[in-house]
Amino acid sequence: MIGMLFMSVISMSQEIHNLIEYQPEEPSKNINVKKMYSDSLVTSFLIWVKESVRAHKHIEHTETLYVLEGEGKMIIGGSEVSIQPGDFFTIPKNTEHSLSVTSNEAVKVISVQTPVFNGKDRIFTE
Repeated sequence: MIGMLFMSVISMSQEIHNLIEYQPEEPSKNINVKKMYSDSLVTSFLIWVKESVRAHKHIEHTETLYVLEGEGKMIIGGSEVSIQPGDFFTIPKNTEHSLSVTSNEAVKVISVQTPVFNGKDRIFTE
Protein backbone atom coordinates (compact mmCIF):
# COMPACT_ATOMS: atom_id res chain seq x y z
CA MET A 1 0.00 0.00 0.00
CA ILE A 2 2.77 2.48 0.87
CA GLY A 3 4.57 1.61 -2.37
CA MET A 4 1.38 2.32 -4.35
CA LEU A 5 0.96 5.70 -2.63
CA PHE A 6 4.62 6.60 -3.33
CA MET A 7 4.22 5.71 -7.01
CA SER A 8 1.07 7.84 -7.23
CA VAL A 9 2.81 10.87 -5.74
CA ILE A 10 5.76 10.51 -8.12
CA SER A 11 3.53 10.17 -11.17
CA MET A 12 1.47 13.24 -10.15
CA SER A 13 4.61 15.38 -9.87
CA GLN A 14 5.72 14.72 -13.46
CA GLU A 15 5.10 17.56 -15.88
CA ILE A 16 5.95 17.33 -19.56
CA HIS A 17 5.98 20.46 -21.72
CA ASN A 18 6.58 20.79 -25.45
CA LEU A 19 8.53 24.06 -25.45
CA ILE A 20 8.29 24.46 -29.23
CA GLU A 21 4.52 24.91 -28.99
CA TYR A 22 4.63 27.78 -26.47
CA GLN A 23 4.43 31.31 -27.84
CA PRO A 24 4.67 34.60 -25.90
CA GLU A 25 1.32 35.80 -24.54
CA GLU A 26 2.07 39.41 -25.51
CA PRO A 27 4.42 39.24 -28.54
CA SER A 28 4.78 43.04 -28.75
CA LYS A 29 6.36 43.23 -25.26
CA ASN A 30 10.14 43.22 -24.89
CA ILE A 31 10.08 40.45 -22.24
CA ASN A 32 7.53 37.65 -21.88
CA VAL A 33 7.73 35.13 -19.04
CA LYS A 34 5.82 31.87 -18.56
CA LYS A 35 6.25 30.04 -15.26
CA MET A 36 6.63 26.34 -16.05
CA TYR A 37 7.09 24.83 -12.58
CA SER A 38 7.69 25.82 -8.97
CA ASP A 39 8.11 24.15 -5.60
CA SER A 40 9.98 25.08 -2.40
CA LEU A 41 13.39 24.41 -3.98
CA VAL A 42 13.19 25.60 -7.60
CA THR A 43 11.25 27.71 -10.08
CA SER A 44 11.54 27.27 -13.85
CA PHE A 45 10.48 29.74 -16.51
CA LEU A 46 10.28 29.98 -20.28
CA ILE A 47 11.43 33.51 -21.20
CA TRP A 48 11.37 35.42 -24.51
CA VAL A 49 13.41 38.62 -24.90
CA LYS A 50 12.98 40.75 -28.05
CA GLU A 51 15.54 43.49 -27.35
CA SER A 52 17.29 43.44 -23.97
CA VAL A 53 17.31 42.75 -20.25
CA ARG A 54 18.91 45.49 -18.20
CA ALA A 55 21.67 44.70 -15.71
CA HIS A 56 20.50 43.03 -12.51
CA LYS A 57 21.45 40.37 -9.99
CA HIS A 58 19.77 37.90 -7.67
CA ILE A 59 21.09 38.05 -4.11
CA GLU A 60 19.67 34.67 -3.07
CA HIS A 61 19.29 32.82 -6.36
CA THR A 62 21.45 30.87 -8.75
CA GLU A 63 20.07 31.00 -12.30
CA THR A 64 20.74 28.35 -14.92
CA LEU A 65 19.88 29.16 -18.54
CA TYR A 66 19.47 27.04 -21.66
CA VAL A 67 19.13 28.95 -24.94
CA LEU A 68 16.45 27.54 -27.26
CA GLU A 69 16.22 30.25 -29.94
CA GLY A 70 17.83 33.54 -30.94
CA GLU A 71 21.24 35.03 -30.35
CA GLY A 72 22.59 37.71 -28.09
CA LYS A 73 25.41 39.23 -26.09
CA MET A 74 25.38 38.80 -22.33
CA ILE A 75 27.47 40.56 -19.76
CA ILE A 76 27.92 38.18 -16.83
CA GLY A 77 30.01 39.36 -13.91
CA GLY A 78 31.75 41.92 -16.13
CA SER A 79 32.61 39.50 -18.98
CA GLU A 80 30.88 39.64 -22.38
CA VAL A 81 29.78 36.35 -23.93
CA SER A 82 27.84 35.54 -27.10
CA ILE A 83 24.89 33.20 -26.68
CA GLN A 84 23.11 31.03 -29.25
CA PRO A 85 20.77 28.02 -29.35
CA GLY A 86 22.20 25.07 -27.45
CA ASP A 87 24.17 27.15 -24.94
CA PHE A 88 23.79 26.12 -21.29
CA PHE A 89 25.27 28.11 -18.43
CA THR A 90 24.85 29.03 -14.78
CA ILE A 91 24.89 32.50 -13.25
CA PRO A 92 25.90 32.28 -9.57
CA LYS A 93 23.87 34.22 -7.03
CA ASN A 94 24.86 37.86 -6.53
CA THR A 95 26.37 38.06 -10.06
CA GLU A 96 25.33 41.00 -12.24
CA HIS A 97 24.07 40.02 -15.69
CA SER A 98 22.34 41.60 -18.69
CA LEU A 99 21.34 40.67 -22.26
CA SER A 100 21.26 42.44 -25.62
CA VAL A 101 19.54 40.50 -28.41
CA THR A 102 21.56 40.48 -31.67
CA SER A 103 19.29 38.30 -33.84
CA ASN A 104 16.12 39.25 -35.70
CA GLU A 105 14.21 36.72 -33.60
CA ALA A 106 13.67 36.88 -29.85
CA VAL A 107 15.99 35.03 -27.54
CA LYS A 108 14.01 32.18 -25.96
CA VAL A 109 15.49 30.51 -22.88
CA ILE A 110 14.65 28.10 -20.13
CA SER A 111 15.56 29.76 -16.83
CA VAL A 112 15.83 27.59 -13.70
CA GLN A 113 16.22 29.48 -10.44
CA THR A 114 17.12 27.93 -7.12
CA PRO A 115 15.76 28.22 -4.49
CA VAL A 116 12.11 29.04 -5.29
CA PHE A 117 11.80 32.44 -7.00
CA ASN A 118 9.01 34.69 -5.71
CA GLY A 119 9.78 37.69 -7.94
CA LYS A 120 11.33 39.80 -5.18
CA ASP A 121 14.99 38.84 -5.62
CA ARG A 122 15.78 40.89 -8.74
CA ILE A 123 18.00 43.87 -7.94
CA PHE A 124 18.51 46.23 -10.90
CA THR A 125 22.02 47.65 -10.97
CA GLU A 126 21.71 50.22 -13.80
